[in-house]
Amino acid sequence: MRNFKIAPSTAIMAYASMVMLTGVPVLASDADHKIEHAAKTSYNFKTHLKDDNIKVDAKDGVVTLTGTVAREYHKFLAQETVAGLPGVKSVDNKLGVVGEQPAEHSDGWITMKVKTVLAFHKNVSASGTDVTTKNGVVTLTGKADNLSQKQLTGEYAKDVEGVIEVRNDLAIAKSNRRTLGDKVDDTSITAQVKSTLLFHKSTSMLATKVSTLNGVVSLHGEAKNAAERDLVTKLVEDIHGVQSVHNRMTVR
Repeated sequence: MRNFKIAPSTAIMAYASMVMLTGVPVLASDADHKIEHAAKTSYNFKTHLKDDNIKVDAKDGVVTLTGTVAREYHKFLAQETVAGLPGVKSVDNKLGVVGEQPAEHSDGWITMKVKTVLAFHKNVSASGTDVTTKNGVVTLTGKADNLSQKQLTGEYAKDVEGVIEVRNDLAIAKSNRRTLGDKVDDTSITAQVKSTLLFHKSTSMLATKVSTLNGVVSLHGEAKNAAERDLVTKLVEDIHGVQSVHNRMTVR
């Protein structure tokens, strides 16, 4: 049996020929694979975006999102989630929105935003709250675990753009619901915080910079007054996965 030795130069030429023939390198970037995996296994993709058809492709740190989502804000949430992943240089968001979408500022649009705001907050029950809107008046029905949860749900709903009045008909009844045990990754927390501050009309106009490390959220930016700054802290503290908040926003 003969032993054949291949010269290094020959091996390099063979590899180059394979790349030219197939159009792709033999070994794809491990870093890109990690980005794609991290996006697909993130908390936001497994919960808020689980019913959407999103494909994540990374090449040299540039991520392209293709596919479809059910809501316009899902595009924003997906992009912000991916943008915060280690190694991501930029995100090309090509996601399309499918299905009939409610007209801006319509009752359906208000209902959607209220449901979304409740879904991001951990001390209220989005799944246990039914939301209907008529002429800007939001009615909340379902169950709350206690009076504090009922009142907080009403406060959050009232702070959504377009809401004129909230009729809080939540019944107080201790439920057997259990919160999901999934760990919320930092990039999902950051994306949820940005979405929440955007959806609450009291904070939607603030240019707040958000970063998260091990569940600790740091906030930078400018608030009109101390009350506005404190409100941001209160809203962010109630986001899924947030352990604590360092609010470094300055007051004008």
